[in-house]
Amino acid sequence: MNTIRVAIIGFGSRGRGFASMVHEHPNATVVAVAEPIDSSRQAAAETFGLADDMVFRDWQSFVSARPDCDAVVIATMDRDHVGPAVACQDLGCHMFLEKPMATTLPDCEAIAAAQRRNNTITIVCHSMRYHLGCDVLKRRVDAGEIGDIVSMDQLEQVAWWHQAHSFVRGNWGNEGRATFMLLAKSCHDIDYMSYLIGSDCLRVSSFGSLTYFTEAHAPEGSGERCVDCGIEPDCAYSAVKTYLTEKSWMAELLRAHRSPEELREEIRTGPYGRCVWRTDNDVVDHQVVAMEHANGVTATFTMTGFTHDGGRMIRVHGTEGELYYDQAVEEITHKHFATRTVETQAVTQESGSHGGGDERVVNTWLQAIADKDSTGILTDVHESLRTHRIVFAAEQSRREKRQVELLPHGS
Repeated sequence: MNTIRVAIIGFGSRGRGFASMVHEHPNATVVAVAEPIDSSRQAAAETFGLADDMVFRDWQSFVSARPDCDAVVIATMDRDHVGPAVACQDLGCHMFLEKPMATTLPDCEAIAAAQRRNNTITIVCHSMRYHLGCDVLKRRVDAGEIGDIVSMDQLEQVAWWHQAHSFVRGNWGNEGRATFMLLAKSCHDIDYMSYLIGSDCLRVSSFGSLTYFTEAHAPEGSGERCVDCGIEPDCAYSAVKTYLTEKSWMAELLRAHRSPEELREEIRTGPYGRCVWRTDNDVVDHQVVAMEHANGVTATFTMTGFTHDGGRMIRVHGTEGELYYDQAVEEITHKHFATRTVETQAVTQESGSHGGGDERVVNTWLQAIADKDSTGILTDVHESLRTHRIVFAAEQSRREKRQVELLPHGS
């Protein structure tokens, strides 16, 4: 088997993670990188021993050089997906695309059109479909354990600390820099729900707002920045505690490639040291989506930044029973109506990003390239486009305060 030569377009935290997964695969190797931040680009070159002529400052330079690659990983910021996704497919490269596909529906359609004209093997990183626990739940539903699905509800616990880091202070807190919250954070939740239900969504309504992380809720005595704040020692959202003293993936991301002095300077002057009630954030901190599907199944999705823990909780209600999946503890509970029994299945917990889901997406894609057969891919760009349409419709509903109708797939 020939080694699959992969280029990484965007070497931020997600790009670094995907690059490591490619590097660890027995039949793939990282041969190029395109990344605008000097320190990140240099880190990629050193980590993977890249030749100088395979290291690029941006995706445009990569495309112009037409390097010898079989495939690309697109892990740029969300708003920058469409350019490299279309151009790299036009070079004939197979494509792994971080979710969301793009930040507008026309851009998503352009990416799908590029696949159609180039016949590339594509995958979008909707990791929930590939996550072991979600896969087990899907198999049990499809096996008819609870009869026919009637309704389902799914809760995404963003968690108060993740909301503050990523969607208030961070890259995804402002729509002008990124996109709306439902697309950035929850497009793979909506995707998984559609996959589990197995029927097109026909209509959607959504409600949500930015309720808490605004200046109107800033406590008395709070300052513009955590280092100059009178209430910082007792504040849950203290950047000093979060990034300088505590251990978490958020702190590790901020500490990467920074000396202790540089980290303190980041907290003193950078975006992650701002008061959470006094930033430029404008995305919602809670949202609900109600959906009706062609097979009559109704579904609700709730995303909230006000939970203690992360992970999803999914309940599927059928004609003969219900299944309840708690991702935080990796357990699926089956309640059977006729027998009155309650059984709990412990799902094997896998290591890795998103509970091993990301590794499964990468490995599925690389195997499809090796086999020249994409039938095992659950989320190519066309399937992702289908479920992205639901997300865009939900946001339209939220903004316009009305129900939005969707055309059945293929109409």
